[in-house]
Amino acid sequence: MKNLLFSLFALLLISCGETPAKEQDDMAPKTSEKDAEAVNLLLEDWHAAAANANFDAYFSKMAEPSIFIGTDPTENWEKQDFKEWAKPYFDRGKAWSFSTLERNVFFSEEGELAWFDELLDTQMGICRGSGVLTKEDNEWKIKHYVLSLAIPNEQVPAVTQLKQKFDNSLISQLKSE
Repeated sequence: MKNLLFSLFALLLISCGETPAKEQDDMAPKTSEKDAEAVNLLLEDWHAAAANANFDAYFSKMAEPSIFIGTDPTENWEKQDFKEWAKPYFDRGKAWSFSTLERNVFFSEEGELAWFDELLDTQMGICRGSGVLTKEDNEWKIKHYVLSLAIPNEQVPAVTQLKQKFDNSLISQLKSE
């Protein structure tokens, strides 16, 4: 009798700890290693398209609509405006060349949204890129991208001094609008 009670108790513990297959599927992450690889490949291909001046490949990786924010405070481009601004750079045979030093990618629970940050080796030195991607028709697209100069903290006072005149002028202009 003691063995029967022990067996029933053990069976009860095991069955309480199991989640039915349907619930396990519902609880599974909506993203996978495949999504992480796809996002990384998309970003690597996007940077390579710029370096190789492949205008169509570069802009095909951006969603409709999308935003590109550049390093200059006036660069907040909707995709079509960014295409028009960037076209002469692509036409000359090389737009810009960014290679990844480090990247972190994160996903929403639903698996339809990703965001990332990256350190890049560029012609401007180390820059930081960050952005948001959406999954559209099972394909990742860049929805929003921000490029910024990475300035070591001890050099911020010197950089602040260098850009003070420009900043003051832009601040006055923006406040007057």
